[in-house]
Amino acid sequence: MKDIENISNSELSNLIDEWVKGERDRTIMKRRLIDCVCFEPLAEEFQLSARHIRKIVCKNEEKIFKHLP
Repeated sequence: MKDIENISNSELSNLIDEWVKGERDRTIMKRRLIDCVCFEPLAEEFQLSARHIRKIVCKNEEKIFKHLP
């Protein structure tokens, strides 16, 4: 995972909005990357398994991190 500490929350949010398809997945990515919520609480919040959340996060991190400045 690339170092995202030097990227503002607004920049990260814009990248997520631009490159992640689906409102649910965008919300999951923002909760994970901006709010730093762990997988298990996200799974409960979205009524998905932690494994499914990890899959969503990993898939979308690849898309987002390709476009980091």
